[in-house]
Amino acid sequence: MTSEIGKEGDWTPAKINTRQRAARCARGKDVAAIPVKRVPSESWASSDAVRRTMQGNHKFDTKPELQLRSALHRAGLRFFKNRRPSPAVSCRVDVLFPAARLAVFVDGCFWHSCPIHRNQPRTNSAWWQQKLLRNRQRDERNNAELHAEGWRVLRIWEHEPVEDAVAAVCAVLRS
Repeated sequence: MTSEIGKEGDWTPAKINTRQRAARCARGKDVAAIPVKRVPSESWASSDAVRRTMQGNHKFDTKPELQLRSALHRAGLRFFKNRRPSPAVSCRVDVLFPAARLAVFVDGCFWHSCPIHRNQPRTNSAWWQQKLLRNRQRDERNNAELHAEGWRVLRIWEHEPVEDAVAAVCAVLRS
């Protein structure tokens, strides 16, 4: 059998997954030379695919954040993005209005356990349950830190219509 590594226009070792590897074995292809990327033993991920997906998630500039910021800007509001309100506060705020002392967070339904869209993953469920609990506890801690520094906190779920979110921000800024 011959190895297909190095053939022009064919696969590269980084692009082959387990299913492709199994298919090549079934067709009698030589896959001995194909490197198999394994999840490190200390990894929290249940598979390579899960690990890559998790590492690809953005901490800021998510689609719901971009939509909200764009709508706020169109409404004539000016703000800071992804900024720490003061040195005493450990978190970064998605949208910050320093003059009004308003911190706006855009929370993802999965990551922050939305009461409407919450779901519990079946794979590695004990780890996920703890992870999502830690996220909610961190949110509460951040809210408390911001309130202690004199900031108002507004949390918007990603599923909320942008127009409603802008109206909520404007209402808080007027109050």
